[in-house]
Amino acid sequence: MSQWKGQSKGSVLGYRIFVFCIQKLGIRTAYLLLVFVAFYYYLTSWSSNRSIYFYLRYRLKYSLSSTLIGFYRSYFTFGQILIDKTAIAAGMRNRFSYEFDGIAILKSALEKKNGGILLSAHIGNFEIASYFLEDINIENQINLVISDREHQAIKSYLAKVSRKSTVKFIVIQEDLSHVFAINEALTNNELIVFTGDRYLEGTKTLSADLLGKNTQFPAGPFLIASRLRVPVIFVYVMKEPKLHYHLYAREVEVKHRDAQGLLQTYCQSLTYMIRKYPMQWFNFYDFWKDYSQ
Repeated sequence: MSQWKGQSKGSVLGYRIFVFCIQKLGIRTAYLLLVFVAFYYYLTSWSSNRSIYFYLRYRLKYSLSSTLIGFYRSYFTFGQILIDKTAIAAGMRNRFSYEFDGIAILKSALEKKNGGILLSAHIGNFEIASYFLEDINIENQINLVISDREHQAIKSYLAKVSRKSTVKFIVIQEDLSHVFAINEALTNNELIVFTGDRYLEGTKTLSADLLGKNTQFPAGPFLIASRLRVPVIFVYVMKEPKLHYHLYAREVEVKHRDAQGLLQTYCQSLTYMIRKYPMQWFNFYDFWKDYSQ
């Protein structure tokens, strides 16, 4: 069965072509090129198609025709997200409009300087969260925990065309050294941003129901968030029509040392966002570990 490997598809040439279109011809022209690229993946990505089919047909209960159309819509939306991420990182943030829903919650957490946990997911354009959060990032208090398994050639190229965010990054390491960096940031009363919907094989997990079927989630973010007496905030950055983004921030009540309860609350929140933005949850692999209904 397929599982998440910690990296996405793509080539340096593909990124070069899209960056050229974005910089020279505009973001919407890049979207036009994406029409053909998305169709290519629609025809050739059998493994992803199988996972998308199960997600749309059996978890969201789409009709067969809507599911087949959903294949293409998923790839096209994902491509738009990548284009937007590249454009914003390259300094074109002013080309987009933004809506901040709950920004006062984040500002309050930062101003108190008591630390906090932000939980998100691989839904919407989470990777541009750093460019949203840097606007309110007081004294570099925000740390984004990420996987760093993308192809080195792609990372090197994107580093050349992107500007550096003021948000700090903590990269997950196989030797678990990232745990010390997380502890240091929490000791300094800084904010830690986790995604809670993917885990790497070999790490501790918790199970919960999502969209009517039980599956596994990384235990770390929920264990940490439930054991610290700090604010826990769900954060999502979602793409709206045209060049518009909507940031959601919601503080949640957490019982001390109740990681399972926090996970269930997280799944309820994620379910709401998935149903509101069904084509923006980008887990193109066997998330539930089997394809039974």
